[in-house]
Amino acid sequence: MTLPGEEFPARPWDEQDNFLKSLSLFTRQHRAGHWSGPFSEFMEKVLPLAPQQVARSSHQYIWDMIRATCIDDGEGHFRCKLFEDDLFGIDEAIDRVVDYFKAAASGSEVGRRLLLLLGPPSGGKSTLVILLKRGLEEYSYTEEGALYAIAGCPVHESPLHLIPHTMRASFRNTYGIDISGEICPHCRARLEDQYDGDFMQMPVERFFISESGRSGIGTYAPHDPTTADLADLVGSVDLSKVAQYGDEGDPRAWSWSGAVYAASRGVLEMIEILKVKREFLYLLLTLTQEKNVKVSRFPLIYLDETILAHTNLAEFRKFLQESENEALLDRMVIIQVPYTLNYKEEARIYKKLISSAAPAFRDVHLDPHVLHAAAVFAILSRIQDSDEKEVELVKKVRIHADEEVEGVNRADVRRVKEKEKAPDEGLSGVSPRFVINALSNAIIQSNQKSLSTMDVLLALKDGIENDARIDPKKKRKWVDYLVLTRKDFYNRWVKQDVHKALFVSFEQEAQDLLNKYLDEVEAMLDNRTIKDPITNEERRPDERFLRAVEEKIHISESGKQSFRQEVVRKAMGAYKRGVKFGLESHIQLNDAVQQYLFEQRRDVLRLVSSAKRPDEEIRTKISAVEKRLVDEYGYDAHSAREALNYVTTLLAQE
Repeated sequence: MTLPGEEFPARPWDEQDNFLKSLSLFTRQHRAGHWSGPFSEFMEKVLPLAPQQVARSSHQYIWDMIRATCIDDGEGHFRCKLFEDDLFGIDEAIDRVVDYFKAAASGSEVGRRLLLLLGPPSGGKSTLVILLKRGLEEYSYTEEGALYAIAGCPVHESPLHLIPHTMRASFRNTYGIDISGEICPHCRARLEDQYDGDFMQMPVERFFISESGRSGIGTYAPHDPTTADLADLVGSVDLSKVAQYGDEGDPRAWSWSGAVYAASRGVLEMIEILKVKREFLYLLLTLTQEKNVKVSRFPLIYLDETILAHTNLAEFRKFLQESENEALLDRMVIIQVPYTLNYKEEARIYKKLISSAAPAFRDVHLDPHVLHAAAVFAILSRIQDSDEKEVELVKKVRIHADEEVEGVNRADVRRVKEKEKAPDEGLSGVSPRFVINALSNAIIQSNQKSLSTMDVLLALKDGIENDARIDPKKKRKWVDYLVLTRKDFYNRWVKQDVHKALFVSFEQEAQDLLNKYLDEVEAMLDNRTIKDPITNEERRPDERFLRAVEEKIHISESGKQSFRQEVVRKAMGAYKRGVKFGLESHIQLNDAVQQYLFEQRRDVLRLVSSAKRPDEEIRTKISAVEKRLVDEYGYDAHSAREALNYVTTLLAQE
């Protein structure tokens, strides 16, 4: 599939060669040094090299991983390679997540809080957690991310737990680090039974974080509350081993398969956390607060892990209504992950989702405004639920996309972006999945191998009208947003494309217009007459022509004199340097001339759909316009013709 904004594809063998090189580079960067040995050797050879690194908590470890993949842009924002290819338009939420780990790693109370990501469906919560987990897996294979654990420990605990409490003060004085935590019941039993209490002989190994290997990453998804069991989190007695060890209280007879054990030293992901039983929540929040888990027959089990949870708004609002949940809420750090309100970033989400779609879609060409138009509609559905004027809605969409909006000052921009009047913006509305579904339907139903923006807008309208989940009032409003998208965004974009392509076809006419403007301006400023090239009569400068050009770029009556003087100064400067004053010499004047010429040559566009056969010259120019739309603006032959016909229709209506 050819997507808007893509360059010409590289040759297949070049891409393969580049990918093989990147694989080799990745292998070199992530080549891990496997290590194992007794605790005595660990203390002698491994610990002295990087004691601070060995003693990191899970929050410190994650913070180090983030710092290894992110760059501070100097304005308090982190640009993270970890996120930038998959998450778009939620920089504020990412910054807050990064801030959470920064604060937790410093040893503050934030580290004793469960992190809850809250937002609408398909907003990026799960993706954010997945990327953090993948980042941890990769980081653990680097030298900076080396982790060591007691070999065979079901919770891969730090070997430093072997050091007795009576010697930890001396350890701190020697290495400058504190030891937190207790040896787990399983390792304590092994230490006594296999090594007669000689902890210096206890085996230690380097371990690597792996979600599939249940090492450093645990995941829990809720299921039927009536059958959900705490054993899913904390394990249970393994009856097959009771006969072997003769006691249900023997830690070796315990099944250490619970998700909290898998997540030790890393991350526990709780999917849709507010759907679990309250006893699950109390266990998790105690684990976060105290770093301990209590199960029957055993003393407290120390576990150092970060709990990342996510849920949707409906579940959270239901949770808020129950007063007994206040204590639970007090132990959470809640970060909202709303939909993006920047239509350009939203379009990047669609592009990513389409790029990974089925091969059947890859041969379908999308015109350059398909994704942006769909994104504008999505943003309109998210920013306002009241009956605000259309012009204000359009301004809001453009402000969120960091576009210059006439008549809007910096204070207004700040208020809109900080959502002072509408704090819930971005927490409801059309999801990316809804748009992608409509886009997929449009591709399937299209007889062409080409999809235009109008095709997609019609597919979105069909999706809205046939969705039984949407109430009739919202359906009407969303259809109105589609009309607004077409009228205030797509019409402007497609006219600009045709305008620019047409302008190049009439480049000589544009240069002649520029020369005429300069002649008229110089005569006006010098207060002299001009000889008409046709009648040879002397006449006053054509003020109507000058203003017709200047008004295209909003030069006011009061500002025309200074604008004209500036143009003449630049023209004289070019003349003195021996340089031609052309269309590219003055950007504003270039835009003005383009727009003026476009208005003057509407008749050419009207001939596109005329029943009369245009003459050879006109047909050649129109073909050149179509070719330029294809070569330079991302259209194909079909969508270029559609764009020209559409703009012709718009001009006929004006």
